[in-house]
Amino acid sequence: MIIDLTETEMILSFTEEMASYGYRYVAFNTDIVNNADTIEFFRSSPDAQEYCLVMTNDANCYINKPIDPLLEDLRALVQSGLDLSLIEAIDLTGFARRLRDRKELLENNLNTNKMNQKNFEYLRDQLKYTGFGETFDAELKANMMKGDKDFKIMHTGIMNNGLPNKDTLTVELNFKKSDQTDLYFFNSYHVNLKKEENKPGLEQTFYINNDSGSITMKEAYNLMEGRSVNKDFRSKEGESYNSWISLNFKDADNNGNFKFNQYHQNYGYDLEASIAKHSIKELDTPQYKEDLMNSLKKGNLQSVTFVAGGVESKMYVEANPQFKTINVYDANLNRINQREGKNQKQGESEGQSSGKDLNVNQENSDDSEKTDKKMHRKIKSKSI
Repeated sequence: MIIDLTETEMILSFTEEMASYGYRYVAFNTDIVNNADTIEFFRSSPDAQEYCLVMTNDANCYINKPIDPLLEDLRALVQSGLDLSLIEAIDLTGFARRLRDRKELLENNLNTNKMNQKNFEYLRDQLKYTGFGETFDAELKANMMKGDKDFKIMHTGIMNNGLPNKDTLTVELNFKKSDQTDLYFFNSYHVNLKKEENKPGLEQTFYINNDSGSITMKEAYNLMEGRSVNKDFRSKEGESYNSWISLNFKDADNNGNFKFNQYHQNYGYDLEASIAKHSIKELDTPQYKEDLMNSLKKGNLQSVTFVAGGVESKMYVEANPQFKTINVYDANLNRINQREGKNQKQGESEGQSSGKDLNVNQENSDDSEKTDKKMHRKIKSKSI
C-alpha cells in the first residue's frame, strides 16, 4: 500500500477506530497514493474480496489485507522518527518488518565490528609480542576485512646485528579463520634464513602457542643460527616448567621441520654459575649482569668485556646448555674456549627429557659433539 505521508497520523487514527468497531480487513487501490478517504474497511474477508473484484478493471487494481499488519506498519512508521516532510509517499507494505530487519542488520554489523575490532587488537598484540612490532597493522586489518578463509603476510628483514655479514630473514605469517566463528587466529610463521645469495636458505616453521612457549622472531633466528633458547613451557597435563631448547639439524619431521632438543630444568644447567667462571666486567654491575643473563637466555650471541691482567678485551659469549658451559669467541668470532673435559659430554644423554612434552609441535632428539661443532661454524653474528 502506497500512502500519503502527510496523512500518516490521520490514517493510523482512523484505522485504529475502525478496528475498535470490529472491522478486520481493508481494501485499497494499489495504483494510487492512498489516504484516509481511499481505504475501505470490512468485517469479513469475503466482503473485502467481493469489493476488490467489483472495483478492479484495466485501469485500477484493488487488493485486500488483514487490518492488523496495516496497524503494525502505521505505528512503526509514526515511531520511526522519519522526517515525513521530506518524502511525499511511501510503500507502507511490510514497513514494520523492514524496519526490524534494518535494526537487526545494524546491530549485527555493530556487534561484528566490535568483535572484529577486538579480534584485530588481539592479533595485533600477538604480532607485537612475537617480535614483529606494529609494522603490519594496516595490512592485517585490510586482510581481515576481506573475510577470506585464510591469508598470509610476508616480511623480509636483514639480521646483521652490527657485524659486516648480513643474513636475510624472510618470514611468512599464517592466519586462519575459525570454522565456527568469524574470528581469525595467528597459527604459525614460516622462516627462511638465507646467509648467502643464490643459495637456498634454511627453513623452519614455528607454531604459536597462546598459553605458553611461543617463540619470538629473534629467538627463532637464534635457534636457526644453532644457538639455544631458554623458555617457560606448559606440558600436555597443564604443568609449567622451564627448559632450554635448540634445533636438531640432523633430524626433521615429515614436513621438513627440524625437531627440538630439550634440556629440561632437571638437566642441571646453571647459566649463572657457568658464566661466573669467567672474568667478565659486566658481571660486576647488577643491572648489566641481569641484562647479560636475559640476553643469553633469548639465545643471543652477546658482546662482553673480558678482563685479564688489567687489560680489557671485547669478546662474545653464548649459552651452551648441552655441555653445561658457555662458548666464548674473540672479536673476530673465532672460538677460543674448548670444552672442559670429557665429563661434560655426559650431558648428551642425561636429563634431556623428563617425561614432559615440549609444547612447540616438535620432539626431543639426541645431540653429538660433531653436531655441536657443525652448528657453531655457522655463527656469524652478535646480538643486538
